[in-house]
Amino acid sequence: MMEPTSSSPQAVSTPVDESQIKKLLTEVEQRAPDDAIKFLNDEPDTVIAQVLALLNPAMSLKILSRLEAERRQAVLSAVPAERSKQWARNEAYPEGTVGRLMDQPVAVFGMDLTVQEAVEQLRELVKQAFITYGYVTDPAGTLLGVIVMRDLLLADKTRRLREIMLRDPFYLTPHLSLADALQQALPRHYPVYPVCDEAGRLIGLVRGYVLFEEQTMVISAQPGRMVGVEEEDRLSTPWWRSLKFRHPWLQLNLLTAFLAAAVVGLFEKTIEQVVALAVFLPVLAGQSGNTGCQALAVTLRGMTLGELKAGKGKLLVTKEAFLGLLNGMFVGVTAGLGMYLYASLQHHPAALMLAFVVFLAMIASCVTSGLSGALIPMGLKKMGADPATASSIFLTTATDVVSMGVFLWLATLLVL
Repeated sequence: MMEPTSSSPQAVSTPVDESQIKKLLTEVEQRAPDDAIKFLNDEPDTVIAQVLALLNPAMSLKILSRLEAERRQAVLSAVPAERSKQWARNEAYPEGTVGRLMDQPVAVFGMDLTVQEAVEQLRELVKQAFITYGYVTDPAGTLLGVIVMRDLLLADKTRRLREIMLRDPFYLTPHLSLADALQQALPRHYPVYPVCDEAGRLIGLVRGYVLFEEQTMVISAQPGRMVGVEEEDRLSTPWWRSLKFRHPWLQLNLLTAFLAAAVVGLFEKTIEQVVALAVFLPVLAGQSGNTGCQALAVTLRGMTLGELKAGKGKLLVTKEAFLGLLNGMFVGVTAGLGMYLYASLQHHPAALMLAFVVFLAMIASCVTSGLSGALIPMGLKKMGADPATASSIFLTTATDVVSMGVFLWLATLLVL
């Protein structure tokens, strides 16, 4: 757990080239936390502290957690005590929650303060942070209202803040997931959202762009995780780290491919007698795999956006099975016609029956792939695993085994 430290005036006052900070910030934002650490290691503590202060709070915590204990304390000593305390408070919340994204609330006032007194305080506070709203709290820290700068500017300087504040303001809670927070934020479009605990006490602020930025990172990482590419594997990641991330999943993929090959091997004699079957194996595998990926994409999108609520799982599975049935029938007619023409050109006596086999196999394959695309991520989530992690590898295995197995079994049963 990160411990708050007192600020070091000497460290904070050390002059740092702003252009250097901006350049470092750009480089760090393009890197995964592990790579960012190596990039920042040779920089002074004050420079690291200033870069982290400009980052998304969640990213700052990830980098801090990867620093050696002594270096971490040195960096924390180079930032103001309030920021260090805020980072420590954020660290208490799970990753993927609003609590990880909080900035410290700065413009916080009592409700009996006059407009003139608040403005005088703001003149000093804006030197420390970018301020969008003022927040009115009681002595216990409970959020009572929000002050809009326009109202503060136009109000009589003798009026009290309780007279001009917006009462019962909307706020987020720290344990709220990013998906749920975005659903609440979308209809409002506020630049900044206050964050309050269960008792309504103001404990932080979350900027709107940070919410969307963090969720964008989550969504952009999904396609990679579906095929075993870790979130930290970026363009700037060294080749040996990328190899370490990717290779284990490729070995797993190879093992699952052997399973599909074993299924085909069981029907070796069938393929020897009807060579046309070998031609259509890739057709079935490709079509069913694409159907499964469509269902997988919709399921993961629903999970990410918080649409897949309790009780909707069965509805999703039923829908994907029904879509698989319909798609399988329509595609099966086209594929069956293709098999009939190919088998006829080969003068095969069972051309019509082979076409019927392709039609049935395509239906079975598309139904199975639709079910797999919905059930695999839901099953991974239920087991506590990331639903996107290498899900396409498991999906490919299921669709290949079923599509090829059903196709060859039906051919053995109906043609030979």
